[in-house]
Amino acid sequence: MSDKLRVLVTGFGPFPGAPHNPTQPLVARLAQLRRPAFDDVELSRHIFPVTYAAVDRQLPEVLAKVKPDALLMFGLAARTPYLRIESRARNAVTMLWPDAANTRSSKRGIAGDADAMTFGPHTARLLRAARLTGIDARPSRDAGAYLCNYLSWRAIENVRGGGPGLAAFIHIPLLARSGAMRRKGAPRITLDELVDAGEAMLMEMVQLARKARVS
Repeated sequence: MSDKLRVLVTGFGPFPGAPHNPTQPLVARLAQLRRPAFDDVELSRHIFPVTYAAVDRQLPEVLAKVKPDALLMFGLAARTPYLRIESRARNAVTMLWPDAANTRSSKRGIAGDADAMTFGPHTARLLRAARLTGIDARPSRDAGAYLCNYLSWRAIENVRGGGPGLAAFIHIPLLARSGAMRRKGAPRITLDELVDAGEAMLMEMVQLARKARVS
């Protein structure tokens, strides 16, 4: 096993309503970054199918394979025009919308009557890092009740169970296409802007993971 710091970056595949999920090109760009600050970092990537079964099966598999020190996850929030830094995962699953395999949850919660679980104070640092790139980034305490929240919950479970030292989930908006404009007239966030913000947050995760290794 390499002694490099290991960081896993994840996104989601297409699903009904989003045939081109922008987390895929974002994750690909971030995993290909070559910077002096990443010389001692091994970046890995994974794209989850948008199904509960895939998350339950593939998350443990990829964590066992990569053994990441940090896990940075991205998901699409198509109705939100800005970046959302999620601070917690709620014990909630929607029964209204099926996943990409047309599977509906048979219950409204993930784990009985458990309370919401937080990612940790590092989410505030990720928010600051993203904002310093000039992107519109805001804190969020509600990751929804679909696959993004579900993956967040499972990731925090793994952190608490001795897996990655830290994890974070970032909701991204639909990206600009051919000069598309938002309803209020402001241009949508571009992929390049999102990559800049993603790189800043990735750098912050790397620094935090380095500190955790030597503490």
